Amino acid sequence: MSCYDLPGLLPFDQALTRMLSQLTPVEGEETLAITKAVGRVTAQAMRAQVNLPVFDNSAMDGYGLRHQDAVNGKPQPVQGRVLAGEKLNEALKPGHCVRIMTGAPMPEGCDTVIMQENTRVTDQGITFDPLPEPGANVRLHGTDLKAGDVVLPAGHRLRPIDVALLTSIGLADVTVRRRLKVAVFASGDELQPAGTTLAPGQIYDSNRPGLHALLDKLGVEVLDLGVIPDDPDALRQAFRTANETSDLVISSGGVSVGEADFTRDILDEEGDIEFWKLAIKPGKPLAFGRLSKAWFIGLPGNPVSSLVTFHLIAVPALYCLMGMPHQPLAQLNAITREPLHKTPGRMDFQRGYWDLQDGTVQVRCTGSGQGSHQLSSLTEANCYIALEQDRGPVTPGETVTLWLFDDVMA
Repeated sequence: MSCYDLPGLLPFDQALTRMLSQLTPVEGEETLAITKAVGRVTAQAMRAQVNLPVFDNSAMDGYGLRHQDAVNGKPQPVQGRVLAGEKLNEALKPGHCVRIMTGAPMPEGCDTVIMQENTRVTDQGITFDPLPEPGANVRLHGTDLKAGDVVLPAGHRLRPIDVALLTSIGLADVTVRRRLKVAVFASGDELQPAGTTLAPGQIYDSNRPGLHALLDKLGVEVLDLGVIPDDPDALRQAFRTANETSDLVISSGGVSVGEADFTRDILDEEGDIEFWKLAIKPGKPLAFGRLSKAWFIGLPGNPVSSLVTFHLIAVPALYCLMGMPHQPLAQLNAITREPLHKTPGRMDFQRGYWDLQDGTVQVRCTGSGQGSHQLSSLTEANCYIALEQDRGPVTPGETVTLWLFDDVMA
């Protein structure tokens, strides 16, 4: 234990490990056309149905020949022509060549293709200069994939490029895990929808729309329960509704220690809290646990805290429930251009913007400040400056570790 550990605060890595050790993928599968499955998670390994390439074929427009018959400058008569989708119905005769197009099957006896730029047409046939190595410009069948090879593992989130890959091996549909159901709501009497006129003490509800947008990006089915007032009965009903209709409940606000922060008390009544309060900044008040049917994550109410903890804690949980392996954010060392305020005791995820300066990775803070209410620090960032729990203030020129934004936050 570090001398800087604060009582009651769980370190980030321990919290993540404890959470992920309890979560298991949701049950249920469905089969979809591959073109409709982008963003979904494979329920089983995908295997090639055929060899790729399916047959030996030309990688160039040019002339195919038997390499042992070829001599620089000596004409070879053209036996025929092969286009993509066609086949030469006879073997290549000794001393002959064949006109061949990219993707066309290699005739029997043909082992090399010379690109047309290195050929010359004469009355006696085609001359070649220079001759390539044997087997040049030929794509041999099965050199990319062989029938039965695993193309994509189970737990892979399908991307547009995967559509091309899977169709190239003969697959028309794919079995994926069912879509995850996530209930989301915000709590607080002060929260009002955008477009309305604010009364004194009121603010616009930015957390819930932001979380909804992030969940949409992840491809889950969202049940938006809106804004729940600071009323124990209303909050209790919201959790009960979410518990019956979703796999994961994500709330924003109400997990601190204010007089109107009821979320933690309701969670104690309705389920089991695994941990509450993390040794991180922003985002110390965060609850994770289980209701009778659904998991829950209670995010802080401050806008930056809510979005950062969603990215760092809730997204790994979502991926696990979706059946995907945990993939930490990519990390990079950088030189800081400016002093960074830091007090030992909590891991600090300051928002930064990194780039290359004179061949060196450098980083600066973003926004007008790093307060948990200052959303500009997130909108201008492309990384977190992840300052270790025991670390103190950082001076310009020191090396820091960056956690790079992935496509969730980009």
